[in-house]
Amino acid sequence: MKKRRQEHSHVLLKLVGVVGLCAVFALCGLGAFGITTLFYGYMGYHPNDLVKVLVQSVLNCILFIGVGMIISFFTMPRHRGRFQPLIDALRRIAMGDFRVNLDIKLAHEWGELVDGINHVAEQLNEMEKLRQEFISNVSHEIQSPLTSISGFARALHNERLRPEERIRYLEIIESESKRLSKISDNLLKLTALEGIQHDLERKRYRLDTQLRAIILACEPLWMAKEIEMDIDLEKVEIVADEDMLNQVWTNLLGNSIKFTEAGGKISVKLERVNGEVLVKIIDSGIGISKENQERIFERFFKADPSRNRANSGSGLGLAIVKKIIDLHHATIAVESEVGKGTTFTITFVPTDKKAALSSG
Repeated sequence: MKKRRQEHSHVLLKLVGVVGLCAVFALCGLGAFGITTLFYGYMGYHPNDLVKVLVQSVLNCILFIGVGMIISFFTMPRHRGRFQPLIDALRRIAMGDFRVNLDIKLAHEWGELVDGINHVAEQLNEMEKLRQEFISNVSHEIQSPLTSISGFARALHNERLRPEERIRYLEIIESESKRLSKISDNLLKLTALEGIQHDLERKRYRLDTQLRAIILACEPLWMAKEIEMDIDLEKVEIVADEDMLNQVWTNLLGNSIKFTEAGGKISVKLERVNGEVLVKIIDSGIGISKENQERIFERFFKADPSRNRANSGSGLGLAIVKKIIDLHHATIAVESEVGKGTTFTITFVPTDKKAALSSG
């Protein structure tokens, strides 16, 4: 009801404005007629009708423009004052201050424009918080291996170190250097994946063959922990970016191996259910708590900060997995219970023509 009243008032104001302009134009026409009549009478000059009409028309326009300039001169400060809060808000946003919240009273006059500016400021403020959090997390993750490298490098200057101690320090420096390199590599991958214009190199290939190759590539890892591998793969073809999905299966399987105790079990299943292709990676590992399951795909999030450095990783692996899955218009779900293992389920839905799937 209130919105309808505002619309009616706006229409009425427009009509009044049009009538006002017409009245001013008519008055200017009368003024032009009076001025030319007096001028011709004073000069004793009587031109033909065409000249009179042309002269009056030109003078009418000049008077109308002049009146408009005079009205604008007196009303401009008031109009500028009405726009000033909007201008100030946009200037603050341009300078990086996103804590903008225009007065709701302005919404009565400007409506969607005020709501739009407030919404943009709110979204930019959220993005700025995420950016600052991201920088803080990156700094923290990089600082840890750098501190270790620096500390053990200084320790190597001690000439009285035993050979076995020197070798152990060098191994730690090498391990931390690799961890630092992996963080950098994952950050570059995540940045590339988040590019707006990122294109997938889709092709048709056997998904079961790809999964079997990844499992074999990880064999030294699960064999070293004597983990039992249960593999059940249907023959399925998929149209997708093979290299990207390689990263998905490597990250997920690597996590399962990392957090499954020695002598545990990991199952990898591929099947088609009701036209959808499902990949399940099930482990008997340490599990993830309910409160952490909603956050495991966030960048730098670690479900258990108390884990030792060897098992902690960078907290970027699952963020990369989620981004790649989203780019393929697929879904990933996690089911887990602390102490009883975790199940990741990736579902490819063939409704998207760009990611059409078919049985092999």
